[in-house]
Amino acid sequence: MITTYLFYLLTFLAIMFAIRVVSTKNPIHSVLYLVMTFFAIAGHYVLLNAQFLAAVHIIVYAGAIMVLFLFLIMLLNLNKETEPHKSVWLKTSAVVASGLLLLVLVGALKGASTIQATNTFNPNIGLIENLGKTLFNDFLLPFELSSVLLLSAMVGAVMLGKKSIK
Repeated sequence: MITTYLFYLLTFLAIMFAIRVVSTKNPIHSVLYLVMTFFAIAGHYVLLNAQFLAAVHIIVYAGAIMVLFLFLIMLLNLNKETEPHKSVWLKTSAVVASGLLLLVLVGALKGASTIQATNTFNPNIGLIENLGKTLFNDFLLPFELSSVLLLSAMVGAVMLGKKSIK
């Protein structure tokens, strides 16, 4: 019962913060509202018993990506005087295009079937121990190949960025 109320509260907060992201004029405030939206979505992950996914979501999106967004916004020094003004035709075409996109999404979701919830609840789903067992038992070769690929990309980036001594 409490999880239902918590779900509705987190959903309401996520929608309100997402609306504030696009309606706020200050880009710094918009990024901060986006961080709050990410926290609300991480709360949904916790309700789904996916604690690892919630932690990774907060670390990657609310941490690293938002720091990059804030750095970019402060680097660009966005203000109202330097912002190019859009014509009425451009704004109208954007509204028409987004309305058509909404129409296509509603049409696509109209025929979608809903997933029925089952009463079987496994508290071990979503835990890091099960993820680790699956990763190292079933997907060991792709995991190791991806680590070799990332290592070679890192070595290549260092070699490309190194100054040549002559």
